[in-house]
Amino acid sequence: MSVTLSKSLKTELYRKAVHLSSLWMPPAVLLLNRNASIILFACLLGLNLIVERAACLKTPFIGTLFRRMFIKTLRHKEVCRKDFVPSGSVYILAAALIVSVCYTPKAAAAAMSIMLISDSCAAVFGKFWGSHRFENGKSAEGTLAFFVSAFLITAFFFPALPLALLGLISVLATAAEFFERELQIDDNFAIPVITGFILNLISL
Repeated sequence: MSVTLSKSLKTELYRKAVHLSSLWMPPAVLLLNRNASIILFACLLGLNLIVERAACLKTPFIGTLFRRMFIKTLRHKEVCRKDFVPSGSVYILAAALIVSVCYTPKAAAAAMSIMLISDSCAAVFGKFWGSHRFENGKSAEGTLAFFVSAFLITAFFFPALPLALLGLISVLATAAEFFERELQIDDNFAIPVITGFILNLISL
C-alpha cells in the first residue's frame, strides 16, 4: 500500500533531512581539540553568513545557487524580501561555536545532538501523529517525542546520572524548544546553549 505525502510534509521531511546532515558536528566537537573546533565553526559561520547575504541580494551565481539548493529548507520568514533574515543553519553554526568555546566537549556534543535529533523527532512526530495541539501550534505528540529522545541522548552521554536528573535536563531542553516563540530565540540556538550550560555544570 503506497502512502501519499502532502507537499508540506515532504517539505518538512526534506528540512529535517538537511537538519540531520549536521550530525557530524557532535563527533567533531568530541574528536577535535577545542581550538580546532572553534576555528572550524567560526569559519563555517562566516562563510554561511556571506553566502546567505549574497542570496538575499540575489548575487549572480552564489546567491542563485544557494536559493536553488536550499529554497525548500527555508521558512517563509527566511525567504528574503527586504530585510536579511538568517536561516536555521546560521543559528546551528553559531550554537556550535558558542558551545565549543564555553562548555566541555562532552556537554557540547550532547547539547548539539539533542538539538539536531530531538528537534527532528518533534517535527516528524508532530507532522505525522500530532493530533493534540497547543495554542502555540506545537503538538503534544511532538513535544513528547522531543522529551523522550532528549532523555535517551543525555543518558547515552552521561550514563551515570540519576533518572531524576536526566528527566530534569530533558524537561529543560524540551522547554527551550516548546517556548521558542516566548523566548524569541531560534530553537536551533536556544536548545544547545541552554542544555549545554546545564550539562556543563554536571560534567566539570
